[in-house]
Amino acid sequence: MRLALLFVVSILAASLNMAARSQEIDWQKVDETLGRKAAVSGDVHRYGFPRTDLSVTLDSVVIKPALALGGWVAFKPAHGGAMAMGDLVLLETEINPVMLKLIEGGLEITAVHNHVLRASPATFYMHVGGHGDPVKMAAVIRDALSASKTPLTAPAGGAPPPIDLDTAQLDQIIGAKGQNNGGVYQFAVPRRDPISEGGMQLAPVGPMGVAEAIGFQPTGAGKAATTGDFVLTADEVNPVIRALRSNGIEVTALHSHMLDEQPRLFFCHFWANDDAVKLAKGLRAALDKAAVALN
Repeated sequence: MRLALLFVVSILAASLNMAARSQEIDWQKVDETLGRKAAVSGDVHRYGFPRTDLSVTLDSVVIKPALALGGWVAFKPAHGGAMAMGDLVLLETEINPVMLKLIEGGLEITAVHNHVLRASPATFYMHVGGHGDPVKMAAVIRDALSASKTPLTAPAGGAPPPIDLDTAQLDQIIGAKGQNNGGVYQFAVPRRDPISEGGMQLAPVGPMGVAEAIGFQPTGAGKAATTGDFVLTADEVNPVIRALRSNGIEVTALHSHMLDEQPRLFFCHFWANDDAVKLAKGLRAALDKAAVALN
């Protein structure tokens, strides 16, 4: 009984300490530096940088920013400052100018790669990380993005366009509840076991970019373009790839996004444009090959 009480007290103390650290950060200054309000989940402040300036086409589908062009940066209080993680969407000509400014500002580059194939224009994804004063890191990120054509003014608000799909059926098949983000029906499925980076647990997993991410963009007549990434341990990679390919879903990239996460993770990106229900069943078959938390 005494041990159980001590455990509860220690958990409560840790929670209060985390809340105190979060309150010490001047989040309004971070908002002002990045020129937009954060989406707040728990103690994570996430800022979106969608490439609304680009018109990207893939297999005759004009990709909505929320499907595959949604750059972002998230800050989580850690060790007297904040941990920063993000994924910036860039054109090929923007990669080196943005990278140089990030390096000069003391942030880390953790990956540069494609997520999809055959897109026109081609887009690349630069994953970044850092630790320190969130206001200073935000200034570095804004300065780096100014070397690209990423819009630095916050996108206009408003209700997202309706999803012309049977979303209730998609929820049932996937085993999770999706949400409409800018006309894209998105799922963020957590893994069953915790993920840490630099000694910090990455939670909530969706805002920190370590959930199984699946998006459906309606393309008419019950069809949808789908893309996203599966977050996998090494032993799950090939079973998931086989499940995707056997269901007509193309695997477009396999790589890391971080440098010292625990457990070691691999990100498997995919693409298809087909009947949405058929695709959902194929994606569920792949999810069943990974240690994820589903309904």
